[in-house]
Amino acid sequence: MANVVSEKPNSPLELEEQPKAGPDYDVGEKSDFDRAGAINAEGIEHNMTVLEAVKAYPAASWWAFVMSCTIIMESYCVFLMGQFVATQKFADDFGVMSTVTNKKIIEASWQSAFQCSGPVGAFIGVFIAGPITSRIGYRWATIGGLMFLNAFIFIFYFGNSQGMFFAAQILEGIPWGIFIANAPAYCAEIVPLRLRAPATQMLQMFWAIGSIIVGGITYHYQSKNDSSAYRVPIALQWMFPTPLAILLFLAPESPWWLVRKGRLAEAEKAVKRLGRASATDNPADAVAMMRRTIELEATEKKPSLIELWKGTDLYRTLIVCGVYASQNLTGNLIANQAVFFFKQAGMADNTAFALGLITSALQWIMVMLSWVLTTYLGRRTIYVYGQFINCAFLIALGIAASCGSSIAASNAQASLGLIVSVLFCLGPAPASWVIIGETPSVRLRPLTTGIGRGAYYVVNIPCIFLSSYMLNSDKWNLGGKSGYVWAGTALFCSVMSWQFIPEMKHRSFREIDILFKRKVQARKWKDTVVELNDDE
Repeated sequence: MANVVSEKPNSPLELEEQPKAGPDYDVGEKSDFDRAGAINAEGIEHNMTVLEAVKAYPAASWWAFVMSCTIIMESYCVFLMGQFVATQKFADDFGVMSTVTNKKIIEASWQSAFQCSGPVGAFIGVFIAGPITSRIGYRWATIGGLMFLNAFIFIFYFGNSQGMFFAAQILEGIPWGIFIANAPAYCAEIVPLRLRAPATQMLQMFWAIGSIIVGGITYHYQSKNDSSAYRVPIALQWMFPTPLAILLFLAPESPWWLVRKGRLAEAEKAVKRLGRASATDNPADAVAMMRRTIELEATEKKPSLIELWKGTDLYRTLIVCGVYASQNLTGNLIANQAVFFFKQAGMADNTAFALGLITSALQWIMVMLSWVLTTYLGRRTIYVYGQFINCAFLIALGIAASCGSSIAASNAQASLGLIVSVLFCLGPAPASWVIIGETPSVRLRPLTTGIGRGAYYVVNIPCIFLSSYMLNSDKWNLGGKSGYVWAGTALFCSVMSWQFIPEMKHRSFREIDILFKRKVQARKWKDTVVELNDDE
């Protein structure tokens, strides 16, 4: 997007001026566009402050907010299953007697299966999302996912066995995959350059909001002595899909997607809808800027999964996959199972649920603070050093768990678990969404974000099994000593990030394309100059 304020008279593109290559603009032959207008639009984006960008494109900020809300659904259900394994009534109805606690518990195998079932479905969903979105657009792909989610919630609500819950979670996971693949790409494309970081970081904020909603609901219902302890939290999922589908029906399509499809007149209308009238008095310049960037990536082939693994796109794909995968390895799993972790650290049920709710609220605050850090320090800085810091706290967690089973040791473990969960949402988590939204090439963005999220689930699923076995009392019962394991994986991710993730702060999509093509080392991006006139 661009804040387009120009002294030139309006020059809207007519349909007959659109490229003649076929249904997709990203094929083959270069077309004529207003290069001066493209340079003008990009220059204005660079010169805007964050506040000026918000004032110029309030509608873009709003629609990014709406799309980000879809992440609540995945967050809600991921945390819901984490809370269910700690809810005694759910364990009484579907668990087995523990010889250690003399209470019914959900076996580690089913515990892992419940928490893996959603990611398995989402793994399917992300592979569906890329081709569907490339064909019909972000809006309709997401609306379709919301409608299917409405139907799948029925299976979850009326489930009366472990197998039905497992199957329902797989089905619900398929729409999640569409949401999580489309949201960062759509948010990055509809806002101007200065708003890309806060717009994509909203995804982590809504992840935290989903966990807050679940925490509040389960805190209230977990003490019930009937099936409402888990049925009501399941039913409340219906709050979200239909209202969001209606809002997205009214939303504009990404103008970048429309330009890729050669629908230039519609792209201009989308630009107008995303900004104030005074900011979009010449939307043709914004469209020209998009055409200029897309033509840097022009090829005679349609976008395909094979392209993701060739040339500079291979490096970009590996960055997105690595950033997604590392979310599981730097403290996220402790955050997702916070209540169960607190119980294993010796907290009473009500205390554990209350601490889980406090953790979620603090995560939400940390995400908002990360907007400021990302604006001033950049993505790479808070991502890499945030991982190093979390690594240190994970080691401290392991040490606290190695000091015996005293009350002080239990309190230390609970405190360090909370700190790890909260700091994850200050640095690595929100910064990762910005990196994911900015790294892919424009024409391959839906496919890249889908494959990247697939990598997340490839790592997430075995890690969930590992985490459940490490924490569960009828298995390894490591408790806080699991911090040693996650510290090792976090250190590896930190080193790899420092070596390979570039700083994309204040870079347009054109500049990002050029820097990747020049094969500039990640640590040198910040000091490398790309001129406004450069086309390569």
